[in-house]
Amino acid sequence: MSNRMWVATRKGLFRLHQQASRWQVDQVSFLGHPVSLVFDDPRESAVYAALNLGHFGVKLHRSDDEGASWTEVAAPAYAPQEDGKGPTVLQIWSIAAAGPEVSDGLWVGTLPGGLFRTKDRGATWRLNTELWDLPERAAWFGGGAEHPGIHSVCVDPRDANHVLIAVSCGGVWRSRDGGSHWEIGGPGMYADYMPEGKKDDPAVQDPHCMVQCRTAPDALWVQHHNGVFRSTDGAATWSGVDNLRPSAFGFPVVVHPYDSETAWFVPAVKDEVRIPVGGQLSVTRTRNGGASCDVLTAGLPQEHCYDLVYRHALDIDGTGDQLAFGSTTGHLWTTTNQGDSWRQLPYHLPPIYAVRYASRA
Repeated sequence: MSNRMWVATRKGLFRLHQQASRWQVDQVSFLGHPVSLVFDDPRESAVYAALNLGHFGVKLHRSDDEGASWTEVAAPAYAPQEDGKGPTVLQIWSIAAAGPEVSDGLWVGTLPGGLFRTKDRGATWRLNTELWDLPERAAWFGGGAEHPGIHSVCVDPRDANHVLIAVSCGGVWRSRDGGSHWEIGGPGMYADYMPEGKKDDPAVQDPHCMVQCRTAPDALWVQHHNGVFRSTDGAATWSGVDNLRPSAFGFPVVVHPYDSETAWFVPAVKDEVRIPVGGQLSVTRTRNGGASCDVLTAGLPQEHCYDLVYRHALDIDGTGDQLAFGSTTGHLWTTTNQGDSWRQLPYHLPPIYAVRYASRA
């Protein structure tokens, strides 16, 4: 099991270390600044922290010593236009390794809907113009944000040229040649917010989060605005999961690294409310591809609980037994038995944007 964890919050980045069975905060970086995302690179001793400093813009920092010190690296940016106008990166919304053998490469998805690639650990970036210039991209639109955003990037561990992205709102897109060409994912999702005749269009879907099973990369799970969807053929087709309780709405999803049939979600009340169903916090787990589910509540508050969990604030470690999630009210819970029981850590953190287990002990 991993014994280190990163927690990105509105007021800094917290590193936790597990000793015996207790998690302790042992380091705080960027105190007072909003850290929107953290990525612990499993291929090397590097950690990336994305900051959103409002008026001062989006920043990206890298640590090569597990957070003891940080170096600011270039943040992805759009090329300036002659008239001085043009898009601006408003947030780094996803960071992914460009493949297990691509030691210095990263993919980054942003608001407003840009996909960037670095081959030198963040020193320089290239906008994937092949995606950006697609005529179909003009139909993308914002979900909860004003602009569309790429929040999930999945790279096939068998073939680094096979890349999938999820866009809110723009559906799931895939490339078989490292981003030189893109195609929309297949049918099966639906969007109730669209008029008749458009709700089944793959290009208008609002996936909230997409994950890929490490050992069965053709198996994908999507927590969508309209429920949960699953693909077993690399996004060629999707099927809805109809048996999730107490709600199929939410933002995060994780899948077991060795069992593509097992996945976890944190359900909520849809749309305007966005709180746990009935004020009772729970985690939903399925172990049979969504045919049935367990509603896990042991150790979670069951009365007057209003915690919401963002799309990057739930994580699973490499064993598949240990999970952690954090909420908008700064609470943090962990489990070592796949969610059968949860333990709330004794900290009052700022609102939590992302939780990630360290890839190294």
